[in-house]
Amino acid sequence: MKIRKLLSIISVLFVFGQMAIFADDAAVPDYSNASVSIKYYNRTVYYPGNEDEAPIFVHITIKNNGSDTLRFKLADDRSFSMDFNAYTVKNSRLEQTDNIIEKRTTNQTVYFREIALEQGEEYSFVENVKSFIKVEEPSVYYLELFFYPELYKSKYLTLKSNRLTLEVRPSPSAASSNFVAVKNETVELLKPMDISPDKVVEQTIIARQKSLWDQYFLYMDVESLIQRNPSLKKKYITVSAEERSRMLQSFKGDLMQARIENDIVAVPESFQIEKTTYSPTEGSVTVIEWFKYPNFSEKKRYTYKVRQHEGIWKIYDYTVVNLGTE
Repeated sequence: MKIRKLLSIISVLFVFGQMAIFADDAAVPDYSNASVSIKYYNRTVYYPGNEDEAPIFVHITIKNNGSDTLRFKLADDRSFSMDFNAYTVKNSRLEQTDNIIEKRTTNQTVYFREIALEQGEEYSFVENVKSFIKVEEPSVYYLELFFYPELYKSKYLTLKSNRLTLEVRPSPSAASSNFVAVKNETVELLKPMDISPDKVVEQTIIARQKSLWDQYFLYMDVESLIQRNPSLKKKYITVSAEERSRMLQSFKGDLMQARIENDIVAVPESFQIEKTTYSPTEGSVTVIEWFKYPNFSEKKRYTYKVRQHEGIWKIYDYTVVNLGTE
């Protein structure tokens, strides 16, 4: 009788144990339909050095490939959401930055937001590889990303990206070490030129029509554009230089995904410069732009505000007036 009672108790414990296991499995989020991919952002010639003087910006995209809503956490400080890994041809991995190690070994509150993506939707942002790993020697590396959808504390849940080839060249002289974009199809450096305000606007619109983002941002004062938003401005002027740089790159990434400032990144079918006025330091360029939709065309008047800095005109603000449909 005692043996039967003991067996019954064991059976009950087994059932409850199984239920607990199933409950734990159910609590683990399913990210099997999520994917993460990386590509170079404003591809340039990369050199060794610190993250501010010789950055390596990478465009990161998280996509929902399933039919259910995908939810994941994204930390304000990206070091709690992801890791970059870079390997040499001998499969030796580059070290993490001291800053990353210090953050993860110090007790602190991690602020994050939960992002929800529906079927086929993507979320993208831009990060500097050198904020995560030390790139101190010229060589060829293989770069990949590990994204933690439940943050670093739950890094057993990991999304792994595709792999990129990273060529780091020997450092040039200090006089030529400025970071500038290059054309994707060549190694020709892209530098802003001393051209008139109307030409600045014309080249910027054409670059957007062709989705040439490096050329699009060439004459764009992104720091001024981000401060058009009162809440972003309030944060931007109070954070550290490192966080400002992060905000600027994230802002560019959001622009490229048309998540913010939709008017400035809208793609016109055609445009015509209407009027250009400027003083030695300030100016405005008015442009009529036409946008084609399946059943109609929309006409808008854009006024781009420009100002000169060190001999280069850049767009720092804009307004849009709807002129109706055609």
